[in-house]
Amino acid sequence: MKQSAELSIDVELHPLEPFLPQNTKVLFLGSFPPQQKRWCMHFFYPNWINDHWRLTGEVFFNNKDYFVDAAHKTFKLDAIKAFLQEKGIGYFDTASAVRRLNDNASDKFLEIVTPTDITQLTKGLDKLKVIVTTGELATETLCKTLKITYPPRVGEYIEIPNQNRFLYRLPSSSRAYPLAFSKKAEAYRKMYEFAGLIAYSR
Repeated sequence: MKQSAELSIDVELHPLEPFLPQNTKVLFLGSFPPQQKRWCMHFFYPNWINDHWRLTGEVFFNNKDYFVDAAHKTFKLDAIKAFLQEKGIGYFDTASAVRRLNDNASDKFLEIVTPTDITQLTKGLDKLKVIVTTGELATETLCKTLKITYPPRVGEYIEIPNQNRFLYRLPSSSRAYPLAFSKKAEAYRKMYEFAGLIAYSR
C-alpha cells in the first residue's frame, strides 16, 4: 500500500498484507497492530503477552502452548500459517491507516484515518461465513462500514444485512480484558463451532 500525498507524516499505514486463504471461512478483523517495538513476529497478534495464539492452541489442540516458542519468546509462525491455511482462517484489520494519539497500543488512543474497504477485502471469499471482532473500536468501525445499527454483545452474533454472513463478537485476547483465560477459550470455541471449524462439544 502506497502512502498518498494527502496523508500527513504522522499517519501510520498498515504494516501487514491481509492474510486471506482462498478457503477463508472465519475472518478476524482487529483494529490495528500495536507499534512494532511490541512485536515478537511479523504477523497478526504479534505481541508476546497477547493470548490470541494461546487461545487458538487451547481451542484446537487442548494446549495453550501449541503455537508458543517459549525459548525465544515468540510464536511458531510457520506452524500458525499452515494451520490457518488448512482451516480457512483469515486476518486483517478494520483500519488501514491511523494516527496514534498516545505512545501505547490502546484502541482508546487510535484515530482511524482510513477505514478498510471490507467489501473489497472480502470479495471472492465465497466460503466466508463469520467475521469476528474482539474489540470495541473494531466492532464500531465495522458496524459503521457495513451499516449495522446494533452491534452484537460480547459472545453473541448477528447476521450482516444482505451478505449471508455473520458478525461474531468475542472477548479481547488482550490480558487487559478482565475475563479468565478459560472463559475466553470457551467463547472462542463456541464461535468456531458455529462456523463449522470444530465439532460441537457435548
